[in-house]
Amino acid sequence: MPLNILFAARAERWATYEQPLRDALRDTGITANLSTDIAPSEVDYIVYAPNSDLQDFTPYTRTKAVLNLWAGVEKITGNPTLKVPLARMVDPGLTKGMVEWVTGHVMRYHLGLDIDILHTGTDWTPRTPPLAQERKVGILGMGALGTEAAKTLASLGFDVAGWSRSAKTAPGIKCFDGKQGLQDILTRSEILVLLLPDTPATENTIDKAALATMPKGAFIINPGRGPLIDDDALINALDSGQIAHATLDVFRTEPLPAQHPYWAHPNVTVTPHIAAETRAVTASQMVVENIQRGETGQPFLHLVDRALGY
Repeated sequence: MPLNILFAARAERWATYEQPLRDALRDTGITANLSTDIAPSEVDYIVYAPNSDLQDFTPYTRTKAVLNLWAGVEKITGNPTLKVPLARMVDPGLTKGMVEWVTGHVMRYHLGLDIDILHTGTDWTPRTPPLAQERKVGILGMGALGTEAAKTLASLGFDVAGWSRSAKTAPGIKCFDGKQGLQDILTRSEILVLLLPDTPATENTIDKAALATMPKGAFIINPGRGPLIDDDALINALDSGQIAHATLDVFRTEPLPAQHPYWAHPNVTVTPHIAAETRAVTASQMVVENIQRGETGQPFLHLVDRALGY
């Protein structure tokens, strides 16, 4: 009997994902009825986007797991009707995209490329950029994305440190954790990359006190979540020169409102949530791998800890 797999996301997502999902199911040898319209009591798996119209999971009594299409799960973890396992998306394509974006902006700040890119006039002032080994980079959030970004930067020679709420290890990376560890990594980070999840515990991690702890003239890169930063505190730190520049890809409200001060601030680069995007082909393969694991009695990959929110 074929599995019933419900695709619960907006119509444009169905147009993007239908064929890659069918291809992945075929390649894995899984016979399935993949559809956007299946009676709730007959659904075995739900391929899901949190902005879907499906918000009440109560009727889905046969469902074995909800497989999220997004890396972020903050919009679904608190849903009291969701009682089955929830897997977040860890897409190899998304990870590669994020690592490339982070590396590009770290290199931009490290080498001072804006000096030449934005240069006007005919001033000729040679300078010698530092070597990567002379630059301390901090990564807040040592999950899949943060760890890969840290490893790539370390491979280029940067002095990289990572922080997470609980203790973690990564080859070649100085790892900090806990409240004191956060202070320690902030103190050393000349370039700080934010890749924490959006939870009540991480909101405003970068506040007035955190910004004051960082080296004067440090840089901030945020491709993680908008609420990680206290926006007013960051603007004040930019105005005072405590923070030299910030590249921000995510915001509390998206699209970023036209009147928001970030748009006009000379020391802020706004990018429109483009640091990393899930790739339909590789994401579909990950979804189908989890379905296969569910059908063969293996544990699901990338399960969400509902208590922690990620």
